[in-house]
Amino acid sequence: MFIEVNGAKKQYGAGEAAVFALDGVDLSLEKGKICVILWPSGSGKSTLLNMIGGLDSLDSGEIKIDGQNITRLSKKALTSYRKQSVGFIFQFYNLIPDLTVEENVQVVAEIADKPLDMDEILTALDIEKYRFRFPRELSGGQQQRVAIARAMVKNPKLLLCDELTGALDTKSSRSVLRFIEKINREYGTTTLIITHNEAIAEMSDAVVRIKDGRVDSVAENAAKKTADEIEL
Repeated sequence: MFIEVNGAKKQYGAGEAAVFALDGVDLSLEKGKICVILWPSGSGKSTLLNMIGGLDSLDSGEIKIDGQNITRLSKKALTSYRKQSVGFIFQFYNLIPDLTVEENVQVVAEIADKPLDMDEILTALDIEKYRFRFPRELSGGQQQRVAIARAMVKNPKLLLCDELTGALDTKSSRSVLRFIEKINREYGTTTLIITHNEAIAEMSDAVVRIKDGRVDSVAENAAKKTADEIEL
């Protein structure tokens, strides 16, 4: 398995105020697959992505990515892991406002060991024509595609998406999901999407449902749909 999460626990607060964002989560995902994790709103669903992405640490349990136990890495090794292996796409795009589209993507390409061709990525995401615009000159869907380009240009093994359509209208949401699908198909990028949107699960290879910080069910999607076929 490419992703292996075993007994993951993360607690915030103490005593009666304690909340388990993760309460013994077990999860596995094959390489090159799209997995959607359905998680109710307000339940700390970003915590799992932060752990898998090396942004935060577990209280107990372990996480292995491509055979590497990232829970045992030093801070320096974790920084290298995030830099080279992981692409993050957040609900809020976090673009640098004073940089153009090209510059927002280029700053990430410059720190990657084996970046993809930026022109190819911008063209694939249909934002090449906006490369000299600033984020404020783009629509929400266009900004999200820039965020995807920035995440993909480093050629990551793993793409982590946190409510990537949460702030978008239906048209923009479908466009973004279509590009995620294209990236997975053309580059074989293992993709993990955390969302509360049931419709998005229909385009995944596997669906994981989380309840009260634990895995409630795991199912392979035998009737996988395309991004154009799902009803948003």
